[in-house]
Amino acid sequence: MPEVIFPGPEGRLEGRYHPQKIKDAPIAIILHPHPQFGGTMNNRVVYNMHYAFHNMGFTVLRFNFRGVGRSQGEYDQGVGELSDAASALDYLQSMNQNSKHCWVAGFSFGAWIGMQLLMRRPEITGFISVSPPANMYDFSFLAPCPSSGLIINGTADRVAPPKDTHLLVEKLHEQKGITITHTEVEGAGHFFEDPHMEAMIGEVDGYVRRRLTETTR
Repeated sequence: MPEVIFPGPEGRLEGRYHPQKIKDAPIAIILHPHPQFGGTMNNRVVYNMHYAFHNMGFTVLRFNFRGVGRSQGEYDQGVGELSDAASALDYLQSMNQNSKHCWVAGFSFGAWIGMQLLMRRPEITGFISVSPPANMYDFSFLAPCPSSGLIINGTADRVAPPKDTHLLVEKLHEQKGITITHTEVEGAGHFFEDPHMEAMIGEVDGYVRRRLTETTR
């Protein structure tokens, strides 16, 4: 899988780019967890989602936020990281101009960034939010949430407790014109340690494949 370096707002960003042979393949960007708590693009959840999307026929990009790995800059409280995500999406789109579907998937801190990117980029057709930290970050900017997606968490998550995820989902369910699907993996913690990773990726796979056969947002 090609290592790529592309321009970000604070210097170069490091990523892994996995294209399909088909020119109009759907595209997906995968966002990693918190940079200050060891989050990188090689996190197991991020890595597994990357390959799940590629196996479903997507051209996929995952990358390191500023200050992580070989990406330049330093941690910026989520503000700069959102700009990084926008730059990564620009880069991905510039090489895939005929793509009809654009997805964003994020894990933990990356889920929070991904949902903000969703608000800024109307071309995003679907999202996957894994273990969104609704207890730590304000998700009230999703008013309204512009596209349908999947929120997935573990019932034994101690980092982002399920009760906070439930409140987030309830708020989103009140919105019209989109469908928020919520799935929980029984017994799984925040990081979906084995044997729960396979179940989580299976849910993501089933959801995305179903959405690709539909024409609605």
